[in-house]
Amino acid sequence: MGRLFGTDGVRGLANRDVTAELALDLSVAAAHVLGSLGQFEGHRPRAIVGRDSRASGEFLAAAVSAGLASAGVDVNNVGVLPTPAVAFLTAELGVDIGVVLSASHNPMPDNGIKFLARGGVKLDDALEREIEAHVGEPWDRPVGGDVGRVTPYARSIEEYADHLVATLDQPLSAIRVVLDCANGAASDVGPHTLRAAGADVIALNDDPDGLNINERCGSTHLEGLGKAVLARGADVGFALDGDADRCLAVDHTGATVDGDQLMAMLALDLHETGRLAHETVVATVMSNLGFVQAMGRAGITVHQTAVGDRYVLEAMRDGGYNLGGEQSGHIIMTDHATTGDGLMAALQALSAMIKSRKPASEAFRAFEPVPQLMKNVRVGDANAALATDAVTRAIADAEARLGKSGRILVRKSGTEPVIRVMAEGDDSDLVRTCVDRIIEAIPRAKAPA
Repeated sequence: MGRLFGTDGVRGLANRDVTAELALDLSVAAAHVLGSLGQFEGHRPRAIVGRDSRASGEFLAAAVSAGLASAGVDVNNVGVLPTPAVAFLTAELGVDIGVVLSASHNPMPDNGIKFLARGGVKLDDALEREIEAHVGEPWDRPVGGDVGRVTPYARSIEEYADHLVATLDQPLSAIRVVLDCANGAASDVGPHTLRAAGADVIALNDDPDGLNINERCGSTHLEGLGKAVLARGADVGFALDGDADRCLAVDHTGATVDGDQLMAMLALDLHETGRLAHETVVATVMSNLGFVQAMGRAGITVHQTAVGDRYVLEAMRDGGYNLGGEQSGHIIMTDHATTGDGLMAALQALSAMIKSRKPASEAFRAFEPVPQLMKNVRVGDANAALATDAVTRAIADAEARLGKSGRILVRKSGTEPVIRVMAEGDDSDLVRTCVDRIIEAIPRAKAPA
């Protein structure tokens, strides 16, 4: 069996790569592995299962629930709910396993399976490898009253929303917000939470039908959000992705605000109020050089990690830091959450904006970014593509042309079959040329027959 788990769980084309059989077998293996660690000792094991709005999530959630129950685990089904909400409830309800069925920002045909341990934390690589090793092995099945029961959990939206609002130290009154829900997992809880916090909310793409998640909307398509902010005279707009673990924004002028700007704004707010742990923010190597420089001028250290919110979170735990994230919009605030939370980021950013007494165009512009460009290339075999002589030469040539004034970062995605090419430097035209030449050298995926 090849490696199943990527940087964010198991992910692929639903019913082709991510099947009901795989979901059931993985769930059984997860129950056995976590149980063998003594996690279930002294009580009947319990799990919660949530999903985003994809049609395939219906049968995958059923398969996961069946696998867990067949292994003797009681299951509470929380239905359509953001990934960070499932993480919160896993911790809040004291259950042993949390499972999310979602492919996040990926297109609708994809789906994924993500397991959370007790406390709502992601599994580490070693545990994922052990689960893979136990998939499909023979086992003694419980019978009679020892099989698990599957029941709905009805208060998930209210409890998660209450938790988010309780993190604020002031109401969000007199703020008009446009929220693009990406027709995803936050379509109900997102507008509900912002309204409960006191904001005047205009909801976009909050009518999921199982097929329209992330379709020309959400954090990967900000054009509609920008138009709505301008048309409705809003103070700011936020865009979530399909499972609402990431958030990007648009200010009142229609200008885009990425994750680096959100992190900088939040870091400065925490720093000024003495709440930024160790005066450090954790970011990835994708973060803009302008962000790193601005944090340094403010007396804030930037600890950089590999790309992926799991690596950001690992560094935060190891160093005792309480703020981290990615340029793509994953913002992690461990004072309040165990994972990236798009709604949390939006609420905290709005609170910081109110305290700053500045319009969004100023409050959300904490630094001047260095010219940076990233493009994605869909490929068949990312490892083989990156190993070609043509790509190696193109990267070396780009690095030589940018010199010490810039940098190149070429990497494969951990969540979809694409290679990401990023360059930054003082000369925006040269940056674009370098990216385009590397992309030209990458062999593309073959078209399906």
